[in-house]
Amino acid sequence: MIVQDELLDEVDLCLVNALQIVPRISWSEASRVLGVGAQALATRWERLQTAGLAWVAVHPGGTYRHQTTALVEVDCRAGAHRDVVEALCADPRVVTVEESTQGYDLLLTVMTTDIAQMSRFVVDDLGAMAGVAGRRSYLATAVHRDGSSWRLDALSPAQVRALENIARRSHAATPPSPPPNSWDLIRELCGDGRRTAADIAERVGRNPATVRRQLPRLLDSGLLSIRCEVAQTAARRPISCTWRARLRPADHARTIAALHTLPHLRLCMSTTGDANLLITTWTSGLDRILEIEQVLGEKLPWLELRDSGINLRTAKRVGWLLDEKGRATGEVVTPVALRPAT
Repeated sequence: MIVQDELLDEVDLCLVNALQIVPRISWSEASRVLGVGAQALATRWERLQTAGLAWVAVHPGGTYRHQTTALVEVDCRAGAHRDVVEALCADPRVVTVEESTQGYDLLLTVMTTDIAQMSRFVVDDLGAMAGVAGRRSYLATAVHRDGSSWRLDALSPAQVRALENIARRSHAATPPSPPPNSWDLIRELCGDGRRTAADIAERVGRNPATVRRQLPRLLDSGLLSIRCEVAQTAARRPISCTWRARLRPADHARTIAALHTLPHLRLCMSTTGDANLLITTWTSGLDRILEIEQVLGEKLPWLELRDSGINLRTAKRVGWLLDEKGRATGEVVTPVALRPAT
């Protein structure tokens, strides 16, 4: 049973939806779009963040050109499940840890700086972990949609357009290279994606003017993604379902275009392997799963769904450790794939 004070009210939902579109928007700009006072929005956000119900995460992604991404299924030995989860949550190469019903114990999203580092993780380190009985890995060949594009749809079309205009203004037309010596800036952003240049400068002991110049360049570099995350139950979307599907190369373009219209879509990724497409949705209940499968069958009859599974619990999401209710604990493991090449 979900306690009422753990749910986001209508203003909370609008606030989170706005931050999904423009994660680093100023409270004054957000106030103009949402029609709520800037101080009231700041106070609401502090409450949500402190309760672990919403937070702004920074993680590897962006253009997905700077890292190697893989999905890894893990089978745990009897009695070793908790130890394996704790070890993987502490590993900076593993950005997400999900406990699933899909015929394996864990589904990992792993991001590394290159294929060699990925091989060391999957073949050497994971293979030698005492509690791991088996593992299967699938390299991502393309990421078509990730959680940074998922929306609550709590805003009016006019509000969405206004926020999208603000988002377009804040991005460079051509991604620049990351600034030198930016690792400490990245670690501070991972702890709170809304930290200001002044806050970061104070925390890392740098000149504030230097950080003000470097921060926009880092955010626009394509090295990282920044997104407003939310506890699923608080957002009334407690069910996460993942399908693996088979797609012929000739059907690829029209399939991806059609999937982008699916309102519940959270993740869409092409992978190696016989089942070469992965789809994840967040929904309000188990009854919606069949509805989504029926929609997929009607709109994409050529898509062959191979299997599906419900995510029972997420222990780690894009670097952030979560509690059993899916709330952020405040502990973050900075993903190693965010370290710029030197």
